Amino acid sequence: MDKVQSLRGMVDLLPESIGLWQRVEGTAQDHFRRSGVREIRTPLLEPTHLFARGIGEATDVVGKEMYTFEDRSARSCTLRPEGTASVVRAAIQHGLLSQGPQRVWYSGPMFRYERPQAGRQRQFHQIGLEFLGFDDPRSDVEAIAIAWDLLVELGVGDLTLELNSLGTTEDRARYRSELVTYLSAHRARLDPDSRERLERNPLRVLDSKDSETQALLQQAPSLLDVLAPSSRQRFDLVLEGLSALQIPFTFNPRLVRGLDYYSHTAFEITSTKLGAQATVCGGGRYDGLVELLSGPPTPAIGWALGMERLILLLAQSAQQEKLGPVPDLYVVNRGDLAQSSALLLARGLRRLGLAVELDPGGAAFAKQFKRADRSGAPWAAVLGDAEADLGLVTLKPLRVAGEPISCSLVDLDAIRAVVGGL
Repeated sequence: MDKVQSLRGMVDLLPESIGLWQRVEGTAQDHFRRSGVREIRTPLLEPTHLFARGIGEATDVVGKEMYTFEDRSARSCTLRPEGTASVVRAAIQHGLLSQGPQRVWYSGPMFRYERPQAGRQRQFHQIGLEFLGFDDPRSDVEAIAIAWDLLVELGVGDLTLELNSLGTTEDRARYRSELVTYLSAHRARLDPDSRERLERNPLRVLDSKDSETQALLQQAPSLLDVLAPSSRQRFDLVLEGLSALQIPFTFNPRLVRGLDYYSHTAFEITSTKLGAQATVCGGGRYDGLVELLSGPPTPAIGWALGMERLILLLAQSAQQEKLGPVPDLYVVNRGDLAQSSALLLARGLRRLGLAVELDPGGAAFAKQFKRADRSGAPWAAVLGDAEADLGLVTLKPLRVAGEPISCSLVDLDAIRAVVGGL
């Protein structure tokens, strides 16, 4: 019989590694709370036309990478490949935009049928932010600052912020015409993917990783040169705001986002520690998306960071650190009476707020003490049948020097005081 295994690109997160994920998620949640950003949660499964309209049928995401199928009612459904379209759909559907501008964040799995590699899987995870109803360039600055400060707070090093302006729809139409004219004259030098993109989505050629195509692009027209004065002025205000916050940035005229709905500010935050897959966070402004999805005209900006790449970065500096949850107390117990008393003790202390790990019992005390030490707990509660018969438990310090302390099994407040250092 064939062994049952996970699908390619669908990765299990095991208990040994989940601690770092939980730390990132907890830090992000607190960071957003302090920034006045509220959480939103949307379904994993959405109607396919949401992404076809919102992301763009000419994009690689919609054309090649989505997990799409028909349900039993013959409706075309898609596992969400990104979070922004779902958040906008929810805001329109539930009338959030009529309540004023919305500052929301989300997290969870996304799905794209790509070639799996380090930091990129077919089921991947994102944490993202969306500002809906904000038009002022200061909202661009604040959104970027929240992303930058979160990565700094998490301890990510060697960060670089790259910026570009995609202008308005009219700006991009002018630029598209100039770019197509230039690239068509050098079509033979383009890599196969770029030749295909030239027909469907020319701006995506700027994102090519092919060395010869990149060399060709060095002489290509720049989008910044065709921006209308108002678009250029807006971009200058964003740069001034970032400078005032002392967030360093570089201008990247070849930076484009992979989805059609972006306009004006586009940005990526990268780290040199990730090698070729350097982008940790990316986003930008998408003023036309809400209206495109049948909502009222609404300016918006947002970003998403990739958890898998972020975890790769953080794991480099956390290899020697215990990342899983550490109990306050590890209960070592052996004997029928002791095991019953240990279960009552663990349950009572958990109700008082202590993190208590209970050894399954039966093993020799020496083996249980080894497991207690591996758990990282600062204290062990030792229970044998003799102690249980007397109604006592011995608290033994595991991380610092000190003498064991004997306590009554029923005096949970006294045990909590010792273990919790109260």
